[in-house]
Amino acid sequence: MKNSVCVIIPCYNDSSTLERALKSIYAQTRKLNEIIVVNDFSPETEKIESVLKNHPKVKYIKNEKNYGLAKTRNVGIRNSETANKVTNRFDDLITVSYKTDGVWQYHEFACTTDPGTHWVENVMNKKGVAILKPDQYRSSHKIRKHRGQYDALGQQNPMTVYRDNNQDGNYDLVKTDTGLFGINIHRASKYAGKTSTKINKWSAGCQVIASNDDWVTFMKIMKQARKYWSNSFTYTLIESKNII
Repeated sequence: MKNSVCVIIPCYNDSSTLERALKSIYAQTRKLNEIIVVNDFSPETEKIESVLKNHPKVKYIKNEKNYGLAKTRNVGIRNSETANKVTNRFDDLITVSYKTDGVWQYHEFACTTDPGTHWVENVMNKKGVAILKPDQYRSSHKIRKHRGQYDALGQQNPMTVYRDNNQDGNYDLVKTDTGLFGINIHRASKYAGKTSTKINKWSAGCQVIASNDDWVTFMKIMKQARKYWSNSFTYTLIESKNII
C-alpha cells in the first residue's frame, strides 16, 4: 500500500505568502492526500480565511489561542485523516519486564493507548475525549473489576490526559486535564482466541489490549506481582520517537 501524503501549514502572520505556498504544493508531482492549514490564533485571520476561500479542498483549523509552531504542527498532525485512521487501530504496545531467578523476562501485548473513533465523535465527558499524556504514573493502578465485570487494572491515582476541548471529533493535543477518569487497563473481546482489529467502542481513553489470549497472560503476570509485592502498579507511557 502506498504511503499517504499530508501537508501541514502552520500559519500565523503568513497571509501574504499562503497563496504562494499552496500553489507550490499543487505544483508537486507527488499526489497529495490532504492539505491542512492551522491558524495559530493569527491577527491576520480575516486575510488567511480570504485566501482559503479559493481553496475549498484545504482543511482549515483555527486554534483558540496562540500555541506556537511545535504545538500547532501537532494539532495539524493529529487532525489529519491519516492520523485518524491510525487512531482506530491497536497499533501500540504494552510491555512488561521483570526478573525470575535473576533472569529478565519480557512480554509485549498489542494494544491501544488512544480512544476509538466512536468516542471521539460521541464524547462522554463535557470537556471532550481523553488521550493519556505520555509520562510515568507511579502507583496509578490496582487490580479490581473493570466496570464491575472482570479483573483488570483500575486507575487509583490521578493521571493527566489531553482533551478534545472543541468536541469536533478531532484530536487536539494541547490542553490537559488531571484527575481520576477511569483510565483503566483492560481487554477488548471476551472470547478466547479472539483478537480485535478496530478500536471503535473498546476505548474512550482506556489502555486496551487487543487479544484475549494476551489479556489472560497479562493478568496472570499482574496477579503474580500482587502476590509477591503489592496491589499497586506503576504505568509509564512513552512515545515511540522517544525510545532509544
